[in-house]
Amino acid sequence: MNILANHGFISRDGRNITIPMVVKAADVVYNNPADPVLSLSLKLALLTTDASDSFTLEDLKLHGTIEHDASLSRSDDALGDNLHFNSTIFSTLSESNPKSDVYDTTSIGLVLEERLALAKKANSNLVNTVKERHTQLLEASLFLSAMGDPITGIAPKTFVQVFFREERLPLAEGWKRPPHPTNSTSLMNLMAQLDKASQTNRPWLPSSFITCPWTRLQPEGPEMVWPPTLF
Repeated sequence: MNILANHGFISRDGRNITIPMVVKAADVVYNNPADPVLSLSLKLALLTTDASDSFTLEDLKLHGTIEHDASLSRSDDALGDNLHFNSTIFSTLSESNPKSDVYDTTSIGLVLEERLALAKKANSNLVNTVKERHTQLLEASLFLSAMGDPITGIAPKTFVQVFFREERLPLAEGWKRPPHPTNSTSLMNLMAQLDKASQTNRPWLPSSFITCPWTRLQPEGPEMVWPPTLF
């Protein structure tokens, strides 16, 4: 979202952002046409503000709606600044897969696993429910798609680094709008691959039992339904 603002595809001041504005920008920039998954995420953005039909970038830092713990680039809310880029936290991603020039669902899945383990050690108030899990997998799928190929989930490291560190489109580095659209089908495919890879060394388990739209309570406790029920 910050990149879209920095390039003027949505309000540069980060204010009065509407759903139609973001939907149009996501399609123009990332080849992410109007789609149920994107629409759901944007509707959640409206829950971060008292405004009826718009939100600000500042609103999105509200803990627990879209913002979540164990981010790949931001500090947990309980530990400090959850709004601005944190290079120390990002090093978990930036230093990963050192023998390759690209990221893929396997390497990023391992990063998600490591990042969560580090967050659990650092944050005794960590919120880690199915909702947070779903958001983490979706976000990873989106940046791999936007900076690389939505079908393969492969993205050049250079593009991803610029995307996070400088919050701009890596046009000077050779990035172009993805030729394949990002949609529910492609995202669910990448999310399933990330889910598997992010449990390479240990199974994912929730740290609390908060019911959310993606949870189905079973007699033995919460169970993640895959694919998640989005609507």
